[in-house]
Amino acid sequence: MPEEDLVELKFRLYDGTDIGPFRYSSASTVAMLKERIISEWPKDKKFAPTAANDVKLINAGKILENSKTVGQCRTPFGELPNGVITMHVVVQPSLAKVKTEKKVDEGTRKHICRCSIL
Repeated sequence: MPEEDLVELKFRLYDGTDIGPFRYSSASTVAMLKERIISEWPKDKKFAPTAANDVKLINAGKILENSKTVGQCRTPFGELPNGVITMHVVVQPSLAKVKTEKKVDEGTRKHICRCSIL
């Protein structure tokens, strides 16, 4: 693979620590990056993603779509030649998991308050 086709990326986590840097082909998809993040995730972190859909990658202020390639997501503005691109990682649990947790919480609550209009 030609050297020009490789992009060096690191991933900044919510607490300021980094995963990487790693070199990727410009043809690598965002979904592939997310899988690598999950496999490299530090074991000592409180929040850890379990699936690619739990991870949001942000580059240049934009949330990256899973189907896009690294080459499509690169922003030429402000990049240094041979520089490392930092992408920010946001962990967001899947919606199904959150709904399940809410149902458990709602089941334990009892609504006693009643209003009367006279």
